[in-house]
Amino acid sequence: MTVEITARHMEATPALQEYARRKADGLKDDYPRVESIHVILDVQKHRHIAEVVVQAKHRFRSEAAESADNMKAAIDAAVEKTDRQLSRLRDKVQDHKAAMRQTEIEKERSL
Repeated sequence: MTVEITARHMEATPALQEYARRKADGLKDDYPRVESIHVILDVQKHRHIAEVVVQAKHRFRSEAAESADNMKAAIDAAVEKTDRQLSRLRDKVQDHKAAMRQTEIEKERSL
C-alpha cells in the first residue's frame, strides 16, 4: 500500500508531509482493501486545498477535496470526507441478507 504526497504551487515541509501521511495511514488501517492513497496539497491565493484520492480493490476510486484557511484543517476535512465515503461503500457491499437468514433459522428452532 502506497501513500503519495504531492504539493502544487507550494513547498510542502517535511512536518506537513508527515502529518498528511499519518492521516492517510489511518484510512489504510480502517479499510484493508485500500491499495493506494494520493494526497494533493495546493495553495491558491489564500485558500489551502487538500485532495485525497483513494484507489481500492475492484476498481473503486474515491476522491475528496476540501479547502480551508489552514492546510492541516483542509487535510483533516478531506480525510474525514473520504472516511465517510469508504464507510458508505463498506456498508453497501456488506451482505445484510446473511443476518436475516440467521434470525430465520433461530425462529424455526424456537418453534
